[in-house]
Amino acid sequence: MEKLFVVKVGGAIVEDTDRLTRLLADFAAIPCRKVLVHGGGRRATKIAAALGIESKMVGGRRITDADMLEVVTMVYGGLVNKNLVARLQASGVNALGLTGADMDVIRSHRRPVKDGVDFGFVGDVEKVNGRMLQTLIEEGVTPVMAPLTHDGKGSILNTNADTIASETAKALAPYYDVTLVYAFEKKGVLRDPDDDDSVIPTITPADFEHLKTEGVVSGGMLPKIENALAAVRAGVKAVNITLATAIDGKHGTMIRK
Repeated sequence: MEKLFVVKVGGAIVEDTDRLTRLLADFAAIPCRKVLVHGGGRRATKIAAALGIESKMVGGRRITDADMLEVVTMVYGGLVNKNLVARLQASGVNALGLTGADMDVIRSHRRPVKDGVDFGFVGDVEKVNGRMLQTLIEEGVTPVMAPLTHDGKGSILNTNADTIASETAKALAPYYDVTLVYAFEKKGVLRDPDDDDSVIPTITPADFEHLKTEGVVSGGMLPKIENALAAVRAGVKAVNITLATAIDGKHGTMIRK
């Protein structure tokens, strides 16, 4: 099968001009088919504050009320997405910006209230149209996917970008030999958060349970690894959590079955 990379870049890198420039150059240089998935939470928080809208988080996840939904739709689907598309076009990549609503690529349902927490307009993915994405990719298009989905009933939903990346990789696994790369500001999953060189080279499901019990892995890294493990279980050939300047699939932490 033909190789394909799905690269997810987080909001911290999106906000760092130098590191983003390097990542986009490296992404453009990937010789095989590719998809870019981006976050943008830091930019959304900054713009919301400028508009007098408070950002509320629970467990590292954003509460998305009606006002915040307008902000994230503008920031993720507009400002961040289209700037990435424009910069990739300048690098010779025929990029196309997408939300999940475009061509019904990703449909979600609104997350139910749980343990008294109502996340508002936050979507949990139901399905990704891998066949539609494959059609675009085979025409030489590189999808650039914003962390927004829709419910099929007219509502946009804010959806975690790590989940978008994992679900997209899973949907494309029947068509390609997929490598999923989570690119962020660390060299990988660290055993010691204060030691950038304490990278854990490989994590299996059993390793993950031990790391959670020991408290080595916590916070936002938990859903990232959970999404990575779900991807390899669903047929994604390799998942890599790595530094944004090392997206060749050979560095950082490898997630294995």
